Order: sequence, then C-alpha cells, then structure tokens
Amino acid sequence: MAPSPARRLGVASVTLMIIAASAPLTVLAGGVTTTYAVTGLLGVPLSYLVLGAILAVFAVGYAAMSRHVTNAGAFYAYAAQGISRPVGVGVALVALTAYNLMQVGIYGVFGFTVSSLLAERFGLDVPWWAAVLACIAVVAVLGVNRVDLSARVLGILVALEFLVVIVYDISAFALAPEGIPAEPLSPSSLFVPGVGAVLSFGVAAFMGFESAAIYGEEARNPARTIPRATFCAVGIIAVFYAVSAWAMSAGVGTSQLAAVAGEQGPGLVFSFLGGHFGVIAADIAQLLFVTSIFAALVSFHNAVARYGFSLGRERVLPAWLEATTRHGAPKAGSLVQTGIAVAVTAGFAIAGTGSELGPLYPVLTLFTWLTNAGAMGLVLLMAVVSLAVVGFFRRRPELAPGPWAARVAPAVGAVALAVVFALIAANFDLLLGLTEPSPLSWVLPAIVVVPGVLGILWALRLRRTAPEVYARIGHGQEGAAHRLGEEA
Repeated sequence: MAPSPARRLGVASVTLMIIAASAPLTVLAGGVTTTYAVTGLLGVPLSYLVLGAILAVFAVGYAAMSRHVTNAGAFYAYAAQGISRPVGVGVALVALTAYNLMQVGIYGVFGFTVSSLLAERFGLDVPWWAAVLACIAVVAVLGVNRVDLSARVLGILVALEFLVVIVYDISAFALAPEGIPAEPLSPSSLFVPGVGAVLSFGVAAFMGFESAAIYGEEARNPARTIPRATFCAVGIIAVFYAVSAWAMSAGVGTSQLAAVAGEQGPGLVFSFLGGHFGVIAADIAQLLFVTSIFAALVSFHNAVARYGFSLGRERVLPAWLEATTRHGAPKAGSLVQTGIAVAVTAGFAIAGTGSELGPLYPVLTLFTWLTNAGAMGLVLLMAVVSLAVVGFFRRRPELAPGPWAARVAPAVGAVALAVVFALIAANFDLLLGLTEPSPLSWVLPAIVVVPGVLGILWALRLRRTAPEVYARIGHGQEGAAHRLGEEA
C-alpha cells in the first residue's frame, strides 16, 4: 500500500534535510577556517569526531524515544512526556527561539556573500539586505509547499556541495606541501587550553541533526526512518568534516595554517580551487557556497514552522498556527517565521546604516550574534531532552528497549552535553568576537533562556485556567484527536 500523502519522507530524504542544515561547504569554507584562525589549534579534525561520538550517544536514547513519540514538536513533546508539561512548554519556546536565531542569523552571511559576488563579478551594487529579502521570499515559497519538494531541492544542492568538498579534499591531500600530517588527529593537539573554543565552534556544524524527529509525522515509517536518519546524519557529518578539516591542514601546511586561515577566511578554499583548477572552478564553488547557505536556511525554516504548528495544534499557542496547506505543509508557522525574518533583517539593515564595519556588518552582527546564541540554546535543549528520555522510560518500563538506551546512554549524553554547554558559555565573548566586556555577552544568552522560563510560567497558568489544554500538552495527534472529539 502506498504511503498516505502526508507521509512521503524516507530515510534518504530526512537525512538530506538534516545534513542540509549543517551546510557542508559552509562548514568547510566558513567554520573550519574560522576555527583554525581563532584558536590556532591543529586538533580541529579530531574535535568533529569527539563531538560526533557525544551526539551519537545522545542519539541512542533520542532515537529510542522517537519510536514511541511522534510529534512535529519533537523536543517539546519529549520533554513534556519525559519530564513534565511545564518543562515541555519551556523547551518548546526555547526551541522556537533557538531555531529562529539560527535561521535568521544565517541570512547575514548569505546577504554578504551574494552582495560581494554580484559586486566582484558583475559590478552590481546590491545591498546585503536586498539579497536577503529575495532569499526570504524563495524560502517562504518552499516552506508552504510540499515538504518532499524541499527535500528534492536540498538533495541536489547537498550533492553538489559534497562533490566540491570531495574535490577539494582529494586535491589538498595530493598536493600537501608539507606532507600529510598526523598531528591534527592527535589528542595532544586538541586537549589543551583552548579546547573549549574548538568544541564551541565545532558543535555548530552538527546543528540540525536532531531535527529528524520533527519530520516524524511526515515519514513513511517513523519507527525506523527517524532513528536511521539520525544515526546516518551524525556519522556522515562527523567523518566527512573531520576528513575535510584534516585535508585543509594538509593542503595549506600545519606550519602556516592559522596565519593563512586568519588572512583569507572563507576565501582559503576558493583561492585553492582557483589556483589549481581555474577561475571557473572557484566561481562554481562560490556559487555553491551560496546555495549551501540557502539549504541551511530552508532546513531551519522547516523546523521553526513545525514547532509553531505543533504548539498551535495543542492550543498552547494560538490555534491559527495549526493551519496547513493542501499538501500538509505548516502554512501558518511558515508565514510567521517568514515575517520574523523580514522584521529582524529590516531592523539590522536600519541599525547598520553607515556602520563603521562596512560590508562585513551583516556577518559580524546578524550572523555572528544570532547563530552563536542559537547554537547555545540547541545544546541546552539536547541536554534537557537526554534527561527526558530517562524519565520517559522510567515511567513506562514496559517500553524500555534496555538499560543502555533507556538510562545509561541518555545520562552520559546529558552530562557530556552539559559540559559542552558550559564550554560555550565560558567562551561566549570569544564566539562573539568581543575583546572587552559587553552587554551582548549576557543579553544574547538571555534571549535563549528567558523564553524557557516564560514557557514554564505559561504552562502553570494553563494548568489553572485551561486544564483541558494543559492535559494535552506534548501529546500531538493523540491530543488533537481528543480535542476534536470534545468539540464534535
């Protein structure tokens, strides 16, 4: 029997949606070069493997719980059913905030990159915000259409990204001026003062892998599709980025890697390709850099829209957020996210008029500020969800898959993620590029944490004023069906 129209996604489609959020070419050209430049440490390749191991442990319990909880709100439902309803609502608002920060922040680097390309190649003076508004419109169209259309678009873009990065990796290893170094894979190159900064930068490369559960209601077989897609994504991301970061150290040479990365930034990758394969190759890579960022924008947009849909369906937020298109896409949530992106972009555009930062303004403010705060929030969410997994199976021992998946792995994951969160908090000034104390170092984290507190308080109010709504918190389709039965 063919899957229902609402359940079109298989393992490959969900995996692509996850990997798209990490944006392979963006990680190599932007993330890896920045990490080498800022930290000066060579252990960046090993850091991806370490983070991959931590997130794989987290994914054990996360995947086990996904077999029993299918909800477009994912983290929200897990926390509600594993810890408590108030914590679930708090988690939902933190997730909405964090994904919005990540999605809108990425528009900053998109606008800068497109504006720079148009100026360099065609002599066109296009403001960064104009490029962003055009991109927001395209993302909005994909967001309100069939999700498998988005999956096909992302699949093509991600495949081309992988091709470019693979070409770069092979060439870098083949042309290694100082030979292929072993030092980047040595623990002594990573576990030294500054390791916190490396892990803080690196964790952003994995952001989005946890979004598999968000597509549970659109997967052909959620019990198998979601766990498999999650583990596939973690493994591919960890190994691929570790190899690519290692290739960069070989292609440049460890003796001058930090200096070159600091001087050229993302241009390091494109100048390498241009020098060995010609200007056309470099231009193609830069174009794919833009589409790489675009793929991440679409992925995070979908995540935000589905959280809004889930909360509207359960009446935790206004009911109109439950609206979907005839294809089943969360129309209202998508439009709200689009509106937020437009408003924030307009605000930064106005504030940046005449800024002394010049063309780099959207990168050093919109992108840097929002994405780092968003990544911090997502790590916090994963730590809380790890505890939720333990609570869920403790309350339902008949569903527990075994001690490892039900208790041990989630507990280990919670501790490890809490450590990563603490390292991000300790290095937040560095992540923001601040050289002296600034209100931003506590305002931005507060933007992530405060919604969680407000969510808990809102849930407690619902418990007093709307007990029927409170009772359905975190129960997705089951809760919606119960509500419809009451309204009939």
